[in-house]
Amino acid sequence: MQNREFDLDVTFEEVDPDLSHLSAAELSAAIAQLPAALQPVATGILIEHRTMSDVSQALAIRQAVLVRELHRAKTSIAEATA
Repeated sequence: MQNREFDLDVTFEEVDPDLSHLSAAELSAAIAQLPAALQPVATGILIEHRTMSDVSQALAIRQAVLVRELHRAKTSIAEATA
């Protein structure tokens, strides 16, 4: 059996922004304003409520990349809606 290392531990110095105060319409509008590379990640997780595994597989990216891009998307949305 192979020893496989998984790089899923991604940490950020700042706390993940809370977007729960946004309505679905506000969240969708904010996602539409994100850079194109962040939109599919944000849509899959925040709008469609898919799992990180599902979204990362659908986008053919590693979960660590998805976590980083989701954090970037959430931070951008929080700044834009503040």
